[in-house]
Amino acid sequence: MAEATNIVWHAGQVMVEERQGISRVRPAIVWLTGLSGSGKSTLAMALEKPLVERGHLAFVLDGDNVRHGLNKNLGFSDADRRENIRRVGEVAKLFLSAGVMPITSFISPFRADRESVRALVGPREFIEIFVDAPIEVCEQRDPKGLYKKARAALAAGKGLQFTGIDSPYEPPRKPEIHLRTDLMAVEQCVKTVLAYLKDRGCLLA
Repeated sequence: MAEATNIVWHAGQVMVEERQGISRVRPAIVWLTGLSGSGKSTLAMALEKPLVERGHLAFVLDGDNVRHGLNKNLGFSDADRRENIRRVGEVAKLFLSAGVMPITSFISPFRADRESVRALVGPREFIEIFVDAPIEVCEQRDPKGLYKKARAALAAGKGLQFTGIDSPYEPPRKPEIHLRTDLMAVEQCVKTVLAYLKDRGCLLA
């Protein structure tokens, strides 16, 4: 599909700083990445709640939720995974302009795709959080039975391109935050992230 050439960016009359005064955040994308079952969605929802309760406007962009609508036409090939993250990055960038803290929960297995989102918004507005748990722990949790299905398919000689089993996961080299969810409770993880956001100046009084 050819890109449209007759489009221009229309700047609004409301300054970003005005929106931030309402939302009480100097937003950055809080990008949670990790294997399926590592605890990304749980952490994202648990982080959103205290932020909003304290008057800091935040919103979770969850991998499954986005695939119900915006990305429902994408599968799980490498190309579709990359397009999935590209679209999410663009949506998250719009959230930044609206003065809202986007909390994204996606496996986002490829390092280059995550770095492309960082480049899209700039290093100041991208916080990569490695939600880390050994694959053995993720398989034990396996809330959707996906690892079991992937193992069975692999044994039958049919690959499902499932991250961690027959498709690679490239962990962050230098994430802003590294959380070992097999060793840390959800509450401890949330406190760690909140403290980082405060120190970084993302939460406005």
